[in-house]
This record gives sequence, structure tokens and C-alpha cells, in this order.
Amino acid sequence: MSDGTTLLRRVASEHRRSILILGGLILLNAVLYGGVVYPLGQRVANIQQRDEAAEQALAAARADYGQASGTLTGKARATTELGTFYKDVLPADLPGARRLTHLRVPQLARQSGLRYERSQSEEVEERGSTLKRLRTEMILTGSYADMRTFIHQLETAPEFVVIDNVGLAEEDANVGSLVVTLQLSTYYQEAAR
Repeated sequence: MSDGTTLLRRVASEHRRSILILGGLILLNAVLYGGVVYPLGQRVANIQQRDEAAEQALAAARADYGQASGTLTGKARATTELGTFYKDVLPADLPGARRLTHLRVPQLARQSGLRYERSQSEEVEERGSTLKRLRTEMILTGSYADMRTFIHQLETAPEFVVIDNVGLAEEDANVGSLVVTLQLSTYYQEAAR
């Protein structure tokens, strides 16, 4: 071992200057890494984390915007469809509602093979609504099959009529004819005063 130690001392003494420069460079490298490179690496990592967080926030904001935009579009479409319903489907006024319940509905009954007996109507004011209701009670006679046909035609007709109640009674057991008391309603928008 003494030969190895001596050899090291001899190399160290002959190359002292190179070893000191090399040691200084290693020390300088460690100081630069600890003081400059490592902190910059941490900043880059922090910037990447902030970028990812910003991208997630942007994606969430876009989703919120899309949802809000969809809500506005849906509201606008609903408003348009409601306007169309009021304008094109509902009777425009009380005379229009009466034409529907006193002319069109009895016409559907006759087309279905029912006999129109009589009807009576009354206006009903709906609270908290701009719509008024015309409630009608109608008496019809005919067979059960004709009644089903009539109700189907009434429900699939483009006019807006709500069947509130259907009452059946036998007119004559031998003939098989039924007396039908039909309560129905239609709505119309009250004209501005």
C-alpha cells in the first residue's frame, strides 16, 4: 500500500495545478447547478403546472359558455315556438274558440257517425294567465266504435282541444247506442284592452 500511496502523492504533486483547476471546476459546476440550473428547472415545472391548470380552467369556461349559450338558444327557441303556438294553434279570440267547439267538433262527430244532440259553453278565466278557457259540455249519441273514432280524430286534429271528461251511458240496451257526455276545453289569448 505504501507504493500506491506514494504513487498518488507523486501524481498529486506533479499535476497539482491541473487537479486544483479540475476540483475548482467541479465545485463551480456544483454551485452553478445548485444556484442556477435547479431553480430554473423548478420554475419550468411550475410554469407547466400553471399551463395545465389554465388549460383545465379554459376547458371548464368553454363548457360553461356552451351550456349558457345552449340555454339561451333553447329559451329563444321556446319563445318562438310558444309564439307560434299562440298564433297558429290556439284560436285567436272567443269567436274563434266558439267556432271550434260549436262548428268543427260537431262536424267531426257527424263524420264519425255520431249524432250531435246539444252543447253549452262557458268562459273561464285562468288566474295568472293571459289565456282564457272556453269550457264546453257536449251530448252525443252513437255506437262505441263511432265514439272511439271520434275521440281519435279529435285528439289528432290540428286544432287545440283538451278532453276534460267523457261520460258514457246506455241510451237503449236493445239498440246498443250510447249517450256520451263530453266535457272539453279550448284556450284563447285574451285581446289586449
